[in-house]
Amino acid sequence: MRNKISTFTFTLFLAGTLLFSCQSSSQKVKNAKDNVHDAKMQVVEAQQELTQALKDSIQQFKNESYLIISNNEKNIAAFKLKIENGNKATKAKYEKAVAKLEQKNSELKMKLEEFKEEDPSQWQEFKLEFKSDMNKLGKAISDFTVDNVK
Repeated sequence: MRNKISTFTFTLFLAGTLLFSCQSSSQKVKNAKDNVHDAKMQVVEAQQELTQALKDSIQQFKNESYLIISNNEKNIAAFKLKIENGNKATKAKYEKAVAKLEQKNSELKMKLEEFKEEDPSQWQEFKLEFKSDMNKLGKAISDFTVDNVK
């Protein structure tokens, strides 16, 4: 009899352990699934924030660039006015130079308008190249004022 009670107690203990350990594993799986779901949601939110930050950065850069392009247009218009009032001997030379500046400014404006924000690495590459072109144009405009139309 003692043997039967011991065996029964052991079997009951073993069944209870298995039962509780199964619930624990299923609970662990559920918790792991919840954690994975939460992590996925955090990744999606981070990607959305990154995308929005990129769009904001692009828009800010475009606004600043349009302002510079607008200032360039004003400077070019002032140069044209100076040329009209300047020396007739050098007028043709300066008109060609101003036309080149105006063309380059228009090309930069068109390039900026046509850029589509798709890939962050493309954006960085475009931004560096565009800034370089803007700096070259700005230097050309300031060099033109050093020549000073008379």
